[in-house]
Amino acid sequence: MKVTVAKLKQWKQQERPIAMLTASDYAMAQLLDEAGVDVVLVGDSLGMVALGYESTLPLTLEEMLHHAKAVCRGVKRAMVVVDLPFLSYQESPQQAIHSAGRVLKETQATGVKIEGGYPAMAETVKRLVETGIPVMGHVGLTPQSVRQLGYQQQGKTPEQSDRIFAEALALEQAGAFAVVLEHIPASLAREITQKLSIPTIGIGAGQACDGQVLVTQDMLGLTKQQPPFAKTYAHLRETMLEAFRQYGAQVRSRQFPQSNERI
Repeated sequence: MKVTVAKLKQWKQQERPIAMLTASDYAMAQLLDEAGVDVVLVGDSLGMVALGYESTLPLTLEEMLHHAKAVCRGVKRAMVVVDLPFLSYQESPQQAIHSAGRVLKETQATGVKIEGGYPAMAETVKRLVETGIPVMGHVGLTPQSVRQLGYQQQGKTPEQSDRIFAEALALEQAGAFAVVLEHIPASLAREITQKLSIPTIGIGAGQACDGQVLVTQDMLGLTKQQPPFAKTYAHLRETMLEAFRQYGAQVRSRQFPQSNERI
């Protein structure tokens, strides 16, 4: 059965944790779907791990659409959510509707994810939902605000904690179907999760969230530098490097291909 917005809310009520990972290409999306991952996020992190940008900021809507189409082709069961990149939704609700509308029209994604929950962004979420576009929110550490916030943990002061809590509530009231809580204290994430009726998806936010998300390249050990809250489930960087080196050495020594190997 296809994972739906209603299914995620049902899982929260049943206290069944939600597994979410990122993908930016067809092959990875197929693997995540086959493995039973619940939500596949076409995250703007692909700007860094797939396209080599220093941050998520240079990523364009056209680039996101290109990758989202490939991911959607590889997914049958999981829900696909697509990040709206920097400055594709912040200018006005009309701009957000246009950008998010393109995602739904041009891909098979279920919805979009946008960062921030301050009053203007909550109003944008409300307008998107009224238009028929499912929205996942994102509060705490918001990478598109890296020039302002950096990558350090958010919500450590009472003022920050109160703001993040209020933003999460505002997103729920605006109609968001879920909210990502990134790099905030576990105690704050627990309070938000207990208060909201919509699922919370944590990344560096402790065990109490209704689900968890990681950047797939981080958890596979493909990136040189990882955030402190990432867990490495495999060390594929070393495995792949060794395979590539063996191939190069065998080609140069004429060990590959051998006469009995198919060409």
